Amino acid sequence: MATKFAHAYIKGVDSMPRKTSVVASLVRDRYVADAVVILEHTPRRAARAVLKAVESANANLLNGPVSINPKTIRIARISVTAGTRIRRYVPASRGRALPFERVSSNIFVEVAGEEKAKKAAKPAEKKAEKEEKK
Repeated sequence: MATKFAHAYIKGVDSMPRKTSVVASLVRDRYVADAVVILEHTPRRAARAVLKAVESANANLLNGPVSINPKTIRIARISVTAGTRIRRYVPASRGRALPFERVSSNIFVEVAGEEKAKKAAKPAEKKAEKEEKK
């Protein structure tokens, strides 16, 4: 049984990378089923985006060409990096403009799972037995 990997990459999440990485560290190196429960009960705004990324990576692995045992799927890697910065200005007193930046996050999730064990070729054995009886 080989280990298979799949990933999901969500860009432009409207949350600061530092706040998002706190939520990502809650589910690092856990099974996907446990991570989903933890993220659904986390009262942080970034938890919704991390949950979406984890579920997307899980679906990418399950819908791939190889059949995977759903109980063995773990979060192999999860990282949060800084995304694009949007520069804006706020009006201030005496006609001035004060600059500020809106920082977004990029979330990368990689999951790993074990392949299902293949069943033995029973139809071929039955055909061989029928031919021997004749």
